[in-house]
Amino acid sequence: MSTITKLENSRVKIELEATREEFEAALKKAYEKDKKRFMVPGFRKGKVPYQLVVKYYGEGVLYEKAIDEIANSAYGDALKEHDLKVVSRPELDVEEIGENGMKYSLVVTVMPEVKVTDYKGVEVPYSEREVSDKTVDDEIERMRKRNSSLENVEGRAVQDGDTAVIDYEGFKDGVAFDGGKGENYSLKIGSKTFIPGFEEQIIGHNIGDEFAIEVTFPEDYHAEELKGAPVTFNVKLHNIKEEKVPELDDEFVKDVSEFDTLEELKADIRKNQKEAAEKDARNQFLNDVVEAVSEKAEVEVPDVMVENEANSMMEEQSARMSQQGIQLEVYLKYIGQTAEEFRDGLKPMAAKRVRANLVIDAVAKAENIEASDEEYNKEIEDMASAYKMSVDDIKGALGDKNPMVTETIVRRKTVEFLADNAVKTEPKEEEKKEEESES
Repeated sequence: MSTITKLENSRVKIELEATREEFEAALKKAYEKDKKRFMVPGFRKGKVPYQLVVKYYGEGVLYEKAIDEIANSAYGDALKEHDLKVVSRPELDVEEIGENGMKYSLVVTVMPEVKVTDYKGVEVPYSEREVSDKTVDDEIERMRKRNSSLENVEGRAVQDGDTAVIDYEGFKDGVAFDGGKGENYSLKIGSKTFIPGFEEQIIGHNIGDEFAIEVTFPEDYHAEELKGAPVTFNVKLHNIKEEKVPELDDEFVKDVSEFDTLEELKADIRKNQKEAAEKDARNQFLNDVVEAVSEKAEVEVPDVMVENEANSMMEEQSARMSQQGIQLEVYLKYIGQTAEEFRDGLKPMAAKRVRANLVIDAVAKAENIEASDEEYNKEIEDMASAYKMSVDDIKGALGDKNPMVTETIVRRKTVEFLADNAVKTEPKEEEKKEEESES
């Protein structure tokens, strides 16, 4: 039997005790696990009797493993007895141990209580970005640029938008610095990929010119020795190239698409943009509905859950970067952050994500939202398709009725339920302007 006491921030103290007989049994189990390490004159190693080990070393030598033996068993029983859903490792405190057995406590963080009310009918702004002749024409212009070519320029100086082929070498106080040299580098003027002021000073120069560029590194530059430093770059201009975009006609359409005419291409682009706008608006609405419901809910998010979520987010970030051939450690060094600082930066978003999931789970419970067998099988089929694996392989890896898969389905259904029961309102004027500027 055990008793529990509720502490702050969803922490619970479980108080337990073991009789001397129970503790004695745990000591003997500890002895059996460790007896090979005990040595007493006249006995071979591993053959020292239990009573002699206790007499020679003192029973305290067996306490650590005996405590684990007792606590591990009782911990599971206590969780079942009090129906505790734990989200942290237990913190053990032994209050008494020895002749009278063992009295001890375990402190754990449990799932917090969530009070959700008025989660139906929340008012949330809804808007779709506009699809117009201009958005269609802009996409066609981007297609033209993607299919453009660079052609050599003769008889004129560098202009904004040109690509200049240059050699360059940077000097600080007359000494060349690491990473400041390049040969036959193609630099698009106006791309702002170099230090501010560098590209502008190439404009007006002709092929064959050799000249100096004076610039100052930004104060937040990643290399400590160059932050805010004035430097000189010696530059030689080898070539000038300008972008040539293809003519906008039916021949261009045939080259870049499955269509024969410009009008057909425009109609397809408009259709795709409309579908994308509807999808993005729906996703934004779902997120905003969850946020609105979360703000109304009463819940105290435990620190340990935020820590765990921040760790997961960091692992997700590392995995995404690895797929792009970038190691997180290298990236952190580049931005001048430690892993701990980077993780701390993720905590506000982690806290928001944990809170949202707790609220979604509470709504799902209140509304008895579950995952059907058909929905579960469909999710497995979708996963198999996404990972290019067979359904049987996915099932073999996940096991039967994987709880994480079920949780994903239930949460998705719950978010859709909240959105379907929300009220769409017109966005405020400032929100409209923000959307227009983003599009």
